[in-house]
This record gives sequence, structure tokens and C-alpha cells, in this order.
Amino acid sequence: MRCEVVVNMRRRVLAVLCIVLLPFCGELRAQQQASPELVDMVIGFLTDSDTDIRAIAFDHIRTEAAGAAATRRFAAELPGLSAEVQIGLLRALGNRGDDVAKPAVTALLSASSDVSLRVAAIHALGKLGDATDCPALIKLLAATSGPTRRAARESLVQLRDTEVLPAIVDALDRVEAPTRVALVEILTARRELGAIPTLLNLATGQVASDRAAAMASLGILAGPAHIGAMTRGVLRAAKGAERSAAEKCLMFVCNRIEDKEKRADALLRAMTTLEPSDQIVMLSTLGRVGGSAALQEVDKAIANPQGAVHAAGFAAISNWPDASVAARLIELARADAHANHRRTARMALIRISPLPDGRTDGEKLELLKTAFELTENDAERNYALKRCAAIRILATLRFVLPYVQQGPLAQQACQTVVELAHDRKLRDDNKPEFHAALDKVLAATTDSVVIERANRYKNGQTWARPR
Repeated sequence: MRCEVVVNMRRRVLAVLCIVLLPFCGELRAQQQASPELVDMVIGFLTDSDTDIRAIAFDHIRTEAAGAAATRRFAAELPGLSAEVQIGLLRALGNRGDDVAKPAVTALLSASSDVSLRVAAIHALGKLGDATDCPALIKLLAATSGPTRRAARESLVQLRDTEVLPAIVDALDRVEAPTRVALVEILTARRELGAIPTLLNLATGQVASDRAAAMASLGILAGPAHIGAMTRGVLRAAKGAERSAAEKCLMFVCNRIEDKEKRADALLRAMTTLEPSDQIVMLSTLGRVGGSAALQEVDKAIANPQGAVHAAGFAAISNWPDASVAARLIELARADAHANHRRTARMALIRISPLPDGRTDGEKLELLKTAFELTENDAERNYALKRCAAIRILATLRFVLPYVQQGPLAQQACQTVVELAHDRKLRDDNKPEFHAALDKVLAATTDSVVIERANRYKNGQTWARPR
């Protein structure tokens, strides 16, 4: 009891002191210098056993006790404090933002092996440091893992110095591939537009991870003026997943052009400068961008009797970003001479049917029904049922529900029904019909997750998708 009384008394005294001192601190901030007495008091609070008192000290260090001289006094206390208080002081000094504290922070970072303490020092360095700290932070990024590596990355992102960009770019040639990828990601997070020429070079390099990271960064940083140069990154990418990702990155840049009908113009101009074989490769990217001018080129390829060009045309139209090519896909799905190309058209039609592009949900569902009628096997029909989940209207439930009891389509139909039921408003507005549908799902499925979801939705509960 006596200890508790003493603690409470100290807190009250401290609170009074803070109230009395805060107005003076405001005046001192204006003078950019805290009195030695105030600094002494704050330093005394740092070693107090009461965490609330230490918290007030940290707050004063962050915002109240101004001036470089005060910063030096606070930073000089770092070596003699416990690890817990050192971490708190490092955070306060970082938030204070006075680089006078940097030498003490770097000294502590060099001397300590405590991971938590090193992480706090690295974070502080990100707020206090400059480009001269890049080599040390990059070394930590390359040589460490876990929290230390994450802290080094975050600090490299935080450094506010115009010379950080050349320091990072200069380091790219001297580090291993995984660290290069991390540095590219850091340049992206810093929104370093000046790095674009370097990224364009990396995008056509010998190392696949470099190329992928550079194209991903360009997809965020580049603008329409870089579309032509980015085509080289697409062509350099290995066929398959890398090229598909590169195509999407170029598509992201094209999509920054507001007028949809002009998004493909720069890409089309760049393609005219390429070898015919490279033009064929770029058709797939052109399809991702879309637009009427792009469709003219794609249709020319589809009409070409040469097998490789014809196939490239199909690959392009199957990548289309909206349902504007639905009629063309239906025609191709019905009439193309090649069975695999007809299948490509069917799958593309199923994919684009529910895409958001200005059509009503009813129109999306009608197109998906048409695609369903064109399917030729259960795999295609299950894909169509899966895509139905994106059209959240009652008519979709009524279309899907009969398939809950149809053999190889039943499990996907059950999953789509519970996906539709996940929409609380749709479910609550049509409660009797959804409850009846969920009862049919419970009778048809053996999937434990689907069963759990159906029961929760029937009880008016929510369900969180596992991460």
C-alpha cells in the first residue's frame, strides 16, 4: 500500500511539473534551445523505474526539449542505460529528427549484438541519416535476415537525401542478385523516378530476378513515355510466367492513359519498329491493353493462315481487359477451324463475362450463360460456375443452384452459392431463398469449409477468409 501511495504521489508531482513546464517549453522551442535544468530533469526521468514517467521523458525528447545541445546530452546517455530504455530513447531521438544524435546511434549499432536494440538503432538511422549511411544499411540488407533486414530496408526507404538515389544505383553492380531485387523494391517504395533509366537496363539483363523486379518497378514508376522502351523488357523476359508478368507491368503503364481508345497507341507505334517475329510476341501484350486499334491488329493476326501468327492472335484476344470482344469470341468459339483455339475463345469468354466494364449485372450474367452453353466439358462448366460468384444478384443464385445436385459440377456450384451468400445485403434481402439454397448445399457437400460457411450464413454470422 505504501509503495502504491508513493508511486501515485510521484505521478501527480510529475504531472504538475509537466503542466507547469510545457508553456516554457513552447517558448524554448521558439528559441531553439532547452535550458540545462529542463534537460537534467528529463534525463533524470529516463532512469526512473516508473514506465509512465519514462514515457513522459521520451515525449519531451521527441517534441519539447529543443536544441542541438539538448540532443547531444540525450544521445550521450545511450551507452549507460538499460536495453529497454535505450530502445525507447532511440525511438524518441529518431522522431526528434535531429541528426546531431546520429554518431551516438551509429556507435550503439556497431557495439551492440542485441537484435531488438540494433533494430531500434537502424530505424533511428533511417530518420537521422543521409546518403553516407547507405553503404552500412545496404550491407545490413545483404548480410542479415528477419527484423534486422526489414529495419535496414525500411530505413533505406526513409532516408531523405537527394544523394540516396545515386548511392543505391551505384551499389546495384556490387551486390548479389537477392540484394539487387531488394534495392529495386526500395527504389520503388521511394518513388525514385530518376531510377527509370537504370530499371530499363535491368529489365533487359541476364538475370531473371533482376528483370522481373525491374519490370515490376517500372509498372509502378514508368509513364507513357517509357512504353516503347519497356517492350524490350517484355521481349527479353523468358516465355511463361516471367513474360506474362512483364506484359502486365507494361499494361499497367498503358492504363495510365485516361482515354481507353488511346492506350494502345504508343505500344502500336513501338511495335512497328520491331522485327516481324517480335511483333508477333508483342500481340499478347497488345491484347491486355485492348481498344479498337489493338483489335484491328489482333484480328489481322487471327485471319492470318500462318499457324504461329494465328495462334498469337488468339492469345492476344484471350487477354482482353473487358467484354467489348464478346461477340468476336462467340464467333471464334463456334467457327474457328482449330479445336484448341475454339477452347481458348470459350475460356476467354467465360473470363471476361463478369468483368466490371459498365455493363449491368444482368447483362454480365446473360453473357456468362451464353458462354456456359458453348462449353464442351465439365472443367469448362466448373470454371463458368466459379466465375458466376462475381455477379452478385439473385438471378445468379437461381442459375447456379440446380447444379448443386449435378455430379461433377456439384462442389463448384456449392462453393459459388456460399460465395454469393457471403454478400450480406444480397443474403438478407432474399433470406428465405438463400436459406433454402444453403440447405441444399449442406445436403450436397462434404467440404468442411463450405459446410461451416453455409451454417454461419444461415445463422446471420460472418465468415473471415483464412489468410
